[in-house]
Amino acid sequence: MQAEPARHETEQLPPLISGRRGYLFGWYSCTWTTALMIALPVLSVFYLALFPEENIWAHLVETVLPVYVITTLQLLFGVGALSIATGVCGAWLVTMCRFPGRRIFEWALLLPFAVPAYVIAYVYTDLLEYSGSLQIFLREIFGWQTARDYWFPDIRTLGGAILMLAMVLYPYIYLLARASFLEQSTTIHDASRTLGCTPFQSFYRVSLPIARPAIAVGLSLVSMETLNDFGTVDYFAVKSMSAGIYDTWLNMNNLGGAAQIASLMMIFVVMLISLERLARSKQRQFHSSDRFKALTGYQLSGWKAWGATLLCALPVITGFVIPVWVLAGYAFSNLDQLWTSDFITHASHSFILSTIAALLTIVIALLLAYSKRLHKKQSLKIAAQFSSLGYAMPGAVLAIGVIIPLAAFDNAVDSLMEEYFNISTGLLLSGTAFAVVFAYVVRFLAVSVGSVESSLNKITESMDMASRSLGLSPLQTLVKVHLPLIKGGILTASLVVFVDCMKELPATLILRPFNYDTLATYVYQFASDEMLEACSLAALLIVLVGIIPVILLSRTISGTRDSN
Repeated sequence: MQAEPARHETEQLPPLISGRRGYLFGWYSCTWTTALMIALPVLSVFYLALFPEENIWAHLVETVLPVYVITTLQLLFGVGALSIATGVCGAWLVTMCRFPGRRIFEWALLLPFAVPAYVIAYVYTDLLEYSGSLQIFLREIFGWQTARDYWFPDIRTLGGAILMLAMVLYPYIYLLARASFLEQSTTIHDASRTLGCTPFQSFYRVSLPIARPAIAVGLSLVSMETLNDFGTVDYFAVKSMSAGIYDTWLNMNNLGGAAQIASLMMIFVVMLISLERLARSKQRQFHSSDRFKALTGYQLSGWKAWGATLLCALPVITGFVIPVWVLAGYAFSNLDQLWTSDFITHASHSFILSTIAALLTIVIALLLAYSKRLHKKQSLKIAAQFSSLGYAMPGAVLAIGVIIPLAAFDNAVDSLMEEYFNISTGLLLSGTAFAVVFAYVVRFLAVSVGSVESSLNKITESMDMASRSLGLSPLQTLVKVHLPLIKGGILTASLVVFVDCMKELPATLILRPFNYDTLATYVYQFASDEMLEACSLAALLIVLVGIIPVILLSRTISGTRDSN
């Protein structure tokens, strides 16, 4: 008689467990579906590269591909070397040395991060070319009449492109190197000084090896942004792989050949990531007990102090002050002509597309990060990694990956409608604003996922257990418990994605609808035709919006440790 109630109780459990499992399975399946959709452009590029309609790979190898590869390698090496020299030097000086203006340079060295590379390239070309203000001034001073009377370096070369890119990309290395220097133990530095090391020897033998993993991560980011650049290399006529994709697709009218070059670029990216992980795979970092102790640093005086001030001021002046000064001068002197309905339309396009993309990345990031928290399975970690592939894709590569599945969908729907209803649907997704937003989401989703996941990991799992014990579902727990606690991380991620979308040029240039411009494409069209004044207000607005993540990043790293 006593066995019956027990059996009755056990009969009630399976439906509850089954319902919960079914609910969690919904999160699981949605996560993988989303991850595969985000990874679809990557898979599409490799598929078209392997099965092109017209295979011109042999022709590319015999003609232009070696030039693209060699130029890209030179670009990567030059930009990487200059960025390391500028970023590491600046990070060490403001962290470990005391000199006039150090407090200002702690955040000012991040300001060039707000300037897109193509904008700074247009500004310096306008200043330094033969008809620019600098050469005109020199001819007036020295009485030169023609270009034969003197020598002046040509800015529109490979060396000029390397310099322009390094001027705005070094903050990646500066940011990570400074964070690493701030976390290092003061005891180690004191010991090195006790053993007779000079400040430079202490930096070279102690601080730099410890910071090498952070520098390697920064270098990989710099390299990926260099591969992504199109506006600078196109304007300077540098035959990089990014420019080669654009030329093969639109000028040679061969999407398959462009996909093959894009696949080669993806291999470059994988190699960069693998080398970066290999460089720091055998290193282990341990936090010391004095990592929150205020850094004392080295007090510089005399010519050394002013030399440090000059070294820190140079990248800020060249990478931010001069471009902003030139753009502001052009914009305010022609404000009545530049503030037009076209400018407002282009600005609204940029703001609307960037806002939609930022919101979508946040929603998808919440789905991915919270599903991992619910399931704790390795397969969901793989799904999250899949969804982050887009950040490693250069914009030109991403454009190809997006257009392939969207065009296939449009063609399939159009043929079905023609066959059964004699109606042509035309372009439904490709060639529309949807394609641009989709590209933005794929490219910058990793930024949102990283920020949201980091914020969720700070919430103890006992909060989840308490909410579930009160009868809340996983979705209700996310909305009522987690979202209020991680709103800071969500806001930061959305702002960074918004600014990145505002600056994005290659994918926008290729995927945008006809007669549909954003601020980035508007600047590109006018500046590439030597009409910088006509787009100065748009370029200035892009730079000013880009200052937002600079402020956030500066506050984040400055709050990690006090320094005297």
